[in-house]
Amino acid sequence: MFHKEGQKIILTAFFLAVVVILTTQIFVELDWLRIVLQLTMLVVLILILQFFRNPKRLVTPNFDEILAPVDGKVVVIEEVEETEYFKEKRRQVSIFMSPLNVHVTRYAASGTITFSKYHPGKYLVAWHPKSSTENERTTVVIHTPKFGEILYRQIAGAMARRIINYAEEGEQVVQGQDAGFIKFGSRVDLFLPLDSKICVSLNDTVKGAKTCIAMLGDKNE
Repeated sequence: MFHKEGQKIILTAFFLAVVVILTTQIFVELDWLRIVLQLTMLVVLILILQFFRNPKRLVTPNFDEILAPVDGKVVVIEEVEETEYFKEKRRQVSIFMSPLNVHVTRYAASGTITFSKYHPGKYLVAWHPKSSTENERTTVVIHTPKFGEILYRQIAGAMARRIINYAEEGEQVVQGQDAGFIKFGSRVDLFLPLDSKICVSLNDTVKGAKTCIAMLGDKNE
């Protein structure tokens, strides 16, 4: 299954692959050159298909858990001052996605969207400390039944040039549902209440809508 945001790119790549293979088969006489061109086009097509894959993940919503919003590696776990919306300290958990990861963003919790804003910006590498505040990004806040408000931020990376965000203020969302997409390399930051019990460690590999990021608790361990 492929994400709808990749349909045009996939169709274009498939068309170009067919054109290249047929053209080289007819007009390129050197066997080695023809094979190289055809294989290169096929590799490009496979990479595009791989990037826009959208594996189906069944989720039973759990109000006591915050699930990973994306696939990737945990690169930040720290207490920070969240300056855009909460303007107070929060627990930040950041997940970095390489171009090989699934780039679908999924809702980390069920609840009501209370804030959704797009910010144009730079394209610093996703792990740069200033990428969270200076890169192209979206900020979304979900009011959940048990955690109160949680915030997630889609952040474009050096390769990304477009963030897709489906969250609209006032909308009721369900944990695990498709929340958007980030094209070609990115990062997602989660900002959680200070009393959340973090369930992952630095450098852990997580799966969107599968891995528990945090639970309710008195303090972090």
